Amino acid sequence: MRDPKTWVLAAACVLGAAARADERPNFVVFIADDMNWDDSGAYGHPAIRTPHIDRLARQGLLFRHAYLTTSSCSPSRASIITGKHPHNTGAEQLHWPIPAGTQTFVGRLKSMGYYTAAAGKWHMGDAVRDHFDKIYEASPDGFVLPTGGRGGPARMIAQQPSGCEDWQRALAGRDPSKPFFLWLAALDPHREYAEGALDPPHRPGDVIVPPHLPDTPEVREDLRLYYDEIGRLDGYVGKVMAGLREQGVADNTVVLLISDNGRPFPRDKTTLYDGGIRTPLVVRWPAKVRGGQTTDALVSAVDLAPTILELASVGDAGPAPFDGEGSSFAATLTDPAATRRRFAFAEDHWHDYEDHARAVVDQRFKLIRNDYVDLPPTPPADAGRGLSWQCMLRLQAAGGLTPAQQACFLAPRPRWELYDLRRDPGELHNRIDDPAYAGVATRMKRALREWTAETGDYIPSRRTPDEFDRATGEPDNTVRKRPRPSKHDMFGAHGKY
Repeated sequence: MRDPKTWVLAAACVLGAAARADERPNFVVFIADDMNWDDSGAYGHPAIRTPHIDRLARQGLLFRHAYLTTSSCSPSRASIITGKHPHNTGAEQLHWPIPAGTQTFVGRLKSMGYYTAAAGKWHMGDAVRDHFDKIYEASPDGFVLPTGGRGGPARMIAQQPSGCEDWQRALAGRDPSKPFFLWLAALDPHREYAEGALDPPHRPGDVIVPPHLPDTPEVREDLRLYYDEIGRLDGYVGKVMAGLREQGVADNTVVLLISDNGRPFPRDKTTLYDGGIRTPLVVRWPAKVRGGQTTDALVSAVDLAPTILELASVGDAGPAPFDGEGSSFAATLTDPAATRRRFAFAEDHWHDYEDHARAVVDQRFKLIRNDYVDLPPTPPADAGRGLSWQCMLRLQAAGGLTPAQQACFLAPRPRWELYDLRRDPGELHNRIDDPAYAGVATRMKRALREWTAETGDYIPSRRTPDEFDRATGEPDNTVRKRPRPSKHDMFGAHGKY
């Protein structure tokens, strides 16, 4: 029989742990995969069915000017979890793993006594797996094209097509004696697309075609299928939220919804336009955040790490020490007018095809610097195999595209691009040579130079070969190797090369 004193001591420890768990907030971070910033009802889309995301926004705070540090899947995740800009993560190219010895905010939470789990898309390599107590990993077939040998065209179709199928299991399997952090990463709405993602499906008439894409039946069908995967993702968000309510922890759980990059279409994903780097960001926390609010505060993806660590440091002397490059926006959660950031910065690196560019943005203006002006901004290979790009190739050959729709074919590109996002939200009119914007250009260039010096940014000493055909999106298996070697294996460095 257990000694009564031992039982009392054990019970006291459990109750003490439970008290601390009740005091400190829990965290759930939903990460969409390739979802555009304004492709939900919460951000004003009139047709995409996202009732659960819309409810999050009604119950929380919606950020109108949130930006990612890159428009590429794995580099974006590496930047979020490390709180560093891509060129300082050692994982700035697609499929490069996060290096061993890297600090993450999730590992810091774990050391603070949080239960940490990830479910869905992983795409960060093996070195940070032990920063999570439990990982429910979706098949990489949903985002890594196989090298062949399957008897037919290679496709990115995962066994769990949404990547969200284990989200509820991750919530149910948490340690109830600890506060928890869940990294819930979808495969939706990443390509490849197929019928059946949503019942009933969206209709072609629901589709809003942006001006940089041609309004054709093929493009509408492509976008319709993309809408369906957003709708499927939304359903899983609703299931997790229901689980939080059933467990009685919904009020003291900080729920954040973000995307890793923008829409997987030409001139969106892998670019530094808003269709690539601007992200939805909704934060719900009924215990502290008043619902139904919006904020114009400028936020960068590198700010999530210090924000979460500050919120988790209840009762501590101060925010948990963390070697990141962001600024906490915790103050904005209770005061939407509060802001700490004047500029956000973003990077473009190799993603299936070589490229290198930088951007600086505030709430109104964006400046882009293209470093490899000789290369066209070819869309990612999965989009290249899609209906929209193949249609655009035919129209381009026939002279049927507008100047805005020809952007992905443009080489050489301008060295600098400047956009007035308020007057030109589609970023169709480059103002870099407009005398009326000379002062803006000077100010933005100065901000980019200062950030370059502060963060040790650089242009690589050599280029990385393309792995796919720029017209067809088909793989060049004389170059491709899976799993892709790390940055250190390819260039002998985790940093500058």
